[in-house]
Amino acid sequence: MSTYSSSPPSRMDATASRLAFVPVSIFSMVMGMVGLALAWQKAHVVWGLSPLVGASLRGVAGALFVLLLTVYGLKALRHPQAISAEMRHPVQLHFFPTVSISLLLLAIAYLDTAPELALGLWVTGATLHLGLALAIFGSWLHHSHYAIEHANPAWFIPVVGNIVVPIAGVHLASPEISWFFFSIGLIFWLVLLVIVLYRLFFHESLPARLAPTLFILLAPPSVGFVAYTQLTGGVDAFGRVLYYTALFLGLLLASNALRFLRLPFFISAWAYSFPLAALTVATLVMSVHLGAFGLSVLGAVLLALLSLVVAILTMRTVMAVVRGEIFQPG
Repeated sequence: MSTYSSSPPSRMDATASRLAFVPVSIFSMVMGMVGLALAWQKAHVVWGLSPLVGASLRGVAGALFVLLLTVYGLKALRHPQAISAEMRHPVQLHFFPTVSISLLLLAIAYLDTAPELALGLWVTGATLHLGLALAIFGSWLHHSHYAIEHANPAWFIPVVGNIVVPIAGVHLASPEISWFFFSIGLIFWLVLLVIVLYRLFFHESLPARLAPTLFILLAPPSVGFVAYTQLTGGVDAFGRVLYYTALFLGLLLASNALRFLRLPFFISAWAYSFPLAALTVATLVMSVHLGAFGLSVLGAVLLALLSLVVAILTMRTVMAVVRGEIFQPG
């Protein structure tokens, strides 16, 4: 009997095959969508805009998280070897905390309207993130497969999650827990910043597929500023350092916009969304604390840009899924 079938593979077989190539980084879509929801929620507080936009986006983000968790759970059941390969990969490993960060962001989004749900999401997310951070940091210490070429801004993801914890954590648990996570995130951000910048300055450029991750450089100082204001209740000198560092990085990335616009679409393009959302929220927070009209205008511009970026990313992702252009080997 011939090994090859004369009939084409069924749709079910094709779907099962593509399932094996669904990357864990797909949860960055949830981060971007929740980030947009949080930005609109903050806009409601600052400018009195309708709360329906933020609430609707929050619902979409929650549904998206459940959908992607189901899909990735099916992958874990049917293709456990693919999960193991991602966990051993020097780049893909660092996207696993997008799951725990998604939970933490959803906790922030539901904090005011459903505090009990927010508490459950926060405890689950913080616990999971601590475990992932320990595992990933441990792999850095006891590795046999990392090279400087593997270092890229995605390595900040395990760090950023620690800085996200205090934003809701100060309202849900002892402030010492929030300071614990904030301290880890801040110190390791500074350490990794040196390593990643060294790699970017003195080694070959990032491959096109990873180029969008440069926007992740925005996330630690932006999220750090928001978390710091939650921990201290105001804006002091250190808070200003965090925010203006984020603002400079935003200007730096904006000055290279044409380079990013020329890139083909990859699922990694969702790396544009959450860092931009973090800078938007940070700008709105800064405008409130300083009462600065210029920062309020900048916040409005960033909110419009963020909304456009997420809309385009959503459209491009749907088109790519329909055309079978993503979730492929390679």
